[in-house]
Amino acid sequence: MFTGIIQAIGHIAAIEAQGGDRRLRVATGKLDLSATKIGDSIAVSGVCLTAVHLADDGFWADVSVETLSCTTCADLQVGSAVNLEQALTPTTALGGHLVSGHVDGVGAVMGRHDDARSMRLRIAAPAALARYIAAKGSICVDGVSLTVNAVDGDEFELNIVPHTLQATTLGEFVPGRRVNLEVDIIARYLERLLEKGER
Repeated sequence: MFTGIIQAIGHIAAIEAQGGDRRLRVATGKLDLSATKIGDSIAVSGVCLTAVHLADDGFWADVSVETLSCTTCADLQVGSAVNLEQALTPTTALGGHLVSGHVDGVGAVMGRHDDARSMRLRIAAPAALARYIAAKGSICVDGVSLTVNAVDGDEFELNIVPHTLQATTLGEFVPGRRVNLEVDIIARYLERLLEKGER
């Protein structure tokens, strides 16, 4: 589990084809990996990946065909900037919201404009996910825990404050960019519990 509070911006240092899927080397920048072990989970732009090898400047992770097909990992190139967060520990402050790192779908940036020192983003979600997105609710976009400002059909709006613009990759977002979306886990479980026939 994660919180959606980004700890560092890293970049993709290498991509290796591995019999249909891929292995990524992620350079982690200022992220402290001193306590990280093989098998630990690290969220890479919202995608929970397992460290399979540790290097001085980062880690290697395998990306399955399934993950390539339902996240933006297939879009990554050498040099791509990525948001990084290590998994929760019992002492981690829950500053964002509960995030699993299991991406629900890929959305697209539809628009952006400045709003004083903040930036406003408009993002289109897949129709199947739109019902989980509510005004003033939580959503995770490329690993970043955010509050939804408004919802209009399949599209929703976000206000990105200066700190988040500086500490994440969101400042790079332009119309047409594909983004990883994870809806609030509570909304998904509530729907399941309320389905007809459930007791």
